[in-house]
Amino acid sequence: MDDPQHTPETRAVHGARSIDPSTGAVAPPIHLSTTFERDADGGYSRPFSYSRSANPTREMLERQIASLEQGAAGLAFASGLGACSAVFQSLKPGDHVIAPTEIYHGVRTLLDEVFVPWGLQRTYVPTHEPGAVENALTERTRLVWLETPANPMLQVTDISACAGVASNAGALVCVDNTFATPVLQNPLTLGADLVVHATTKWIGGHSDTVGGVIVSANDDDHAKRLRTIQQLTGGVCPPFDAWLAWRGCATLHQRVRHSSQSALEIARFLEGHPQVARVHYPGLESSPFHDLAKRQMHTEAGFGGVVSFEITGDAARALQIAAALEVFTRATSLGGVESLVEHRQSIEGPHTTTPDSLLRLSIGAESAEDLIRDLEWALSN
Repeated sequence: MDDPQHTPETRAVHGARSIDPSTGAVAPPIHLSTTFERDADGGYSRPFSYSRSANPTREMLERQIASLEQGAAGLAFASGLGACSAVFQSLKPGDHVIAPTEIYHGVRTLLDEVFVPWGLQRTYVPTHEPGAVENALTERTRLVWLETPANPMLQVTDISACAGVASNAGALVCVDNTFATPVLQNPLTLGADLVVHATTKWIGGHSDTVGGVIVSANDDDHAKRLRTIQQLTGGVCPPFDAWLAWRGCATLHQRVRHSSQSALEIARFLEGHPQVARVHYPGLESSPFHDLAKRQMHTEAGFGGVVSFEITGDAARALQIAAALEVFTRATSLGGVESLVEHRQSIEGPHTTTPDSLLRLSIGAESAEDLIRDLEWALSN
């Protein structure tokens, strides 16, 4: 039941849900089968033959995310980087990619160590700066990769502006929408051609599944190429992980709204603390990205559940503060119901642009009051 007149919250619950016809079960079954029965004449009158090509549970997740992102086609992969890889694989050797200087380090490593040797060209620019994308365009540019808000310093890039200059140059725009989620931002409605998510994060929401998705604005030849890559390279999302990510969609709006509200309270607390030199959060009126975020994000639901801040000290002091936290868990990732803290620079490698004094917080389902008390204790000791 995917009615476009329904609100996103309703579509998140009912968009790909149906009552099981054989049992009446409200929760859909997980289809673990790798193969499906052929007809007596050897054909397939039903839509499934082999799970690498298509699986009912994976297809349910693909429909759900496509609905939430207001796209035409969804493809689910075994990881977020698997989804990113398929986008780059859809290009040809010699094609040029523009990507953010402040790109997620895993995608940068993927480009530099896999796809540049394979034949892609790439240029890193601060995509959040006006004119940066346009100035980097070449006659071989086929893809502009955006990440907004960016990891971990939460720079916000103008999607519509970048989509306009990219389209004029014959290039596609792909937006990593993991931080914002479909709750806070729909890049396809702003002119992007593709959206990617690590469903490991907010969509799964419980730190117990790994996956990724691509959503295409159009079910066109490029979308068909992406699906061919998905099927032939084999990096498909397993049924159980797809089911967990699908289940996470039902509570996505409530979780993101709660985390965003708490994140804003925490960002305001940190902004006023004497041990904090700088806070990165687009929900703060002091943020240079506040006005742009208000224009292109659904800020009635908030500005996101990730806050980064720089302490008045060095890496050793930042790590000391992280170690003193008790409610926050020191761990990589974000978007789960538990709040996490991470010293990003120490894992990002030699190309990192992240200050050594920066800590990134992923705000979970706990109360903002308890999280602020935890931060106050750690910053004061």
